[in-house]
Amino acid sequence: MHSDLPLARDKTAMLVPVLVGVMVFLAVLAAAGALALGNILEDWRRDVSGSLTAQVPPVPGLGEASRVATDERVAQAAAVLRAQPGVASVRVLAEAELMALVEPWIGTGELVRDLPMPRLLDITLKPGAAARANPGQLAQALREAVPGATVDEHRLWLGRLMDLGEALGALGLAVVLVVSGATAVAVTHATRAALATYRPVIEVLHMIGAQDEYIARQFARSALLQGLKGGMGGFMLALPTLAGVGLLADRVEAGLVPSVSLSALDWAVLLLLPLGAAGLAMLTARLTVLRTLACMP
Repeated sequence: MHSDLPLARDKTAMLVPVLVGVMVFLAVLAAAGALALGNILEDWRRDVSGSLTAQVPPVPGLGEASRVATDERVAQAAAVLRAQPGVASVRVLAEAELMALVEPWIGTGELVRDLPMPRLLDITLKPGAAARANPGQLAQALREAVPGATVDEHRLWLGRLMDLGEALGALGLAVVLVVSGATAVAVTHATRAALATYRPVIEVLHMIGAQDEYIARQFARSALLQGLKGGMGGFMLALPTLAGVGLLADRVEAGLVPSVSLSALDWAVLLLLPLGAAGLAMLTARLTVLRTLACMP
């Protein structure tokens, strides 16, 4: 498109893609971290919402008799829990499932299998009963039938996790806002430097009837192109970084680190960051030119 100002060859403007690229790179990393954390917490909330966990201590001893006695206590606990109002089902975790839960911390082997570990029961509440369920009453009924048994309510630690997730999400948003502000400042300074450089040309354009809006459009168009170039460059540089973090997370033992992933909607949000940075650069350049030209004699 025709331009009366050689902005594409301006050395000051050539710094804009670099600055925008760095800002978009940081913004993509911050936003991706916040979105991934939000997905993890949402998965946890969905998994534990409407469910409780009961724990039955083992009968002391290492022989077959203690194992049989423990199984009887577990069966009695399951029967008591199934009889409680609001309980949809009770599932006793198998020994293999218990071993998988503790494997990341204590390993495997015959010695581990012989350890007297508590038995766990997964309690699923009926739809709509989660909000009305009273874990205290369930725990009381369970303790009366099986002394030493406990009921673990997930709401407390889940609420704390959700609070942490919201705080980190707000931190990610704050990083994006700070990066946006830094981008606007960088574009403002670059635009003012270009205005000073081409002031004689701008004065000639004014003399032949060019309006401020006409000149501002040329600066805005140049800033948009430079912003797109830098923004997409920063986005492309962020992709291998995110892939590397995901690969490292996948290599960690299962159970220590939850699955880290981004949905298609999350990727669409991330793709909006370089486009938004380009739009911000265009708007900033236009407003800067109009304000500066309005003050010129």
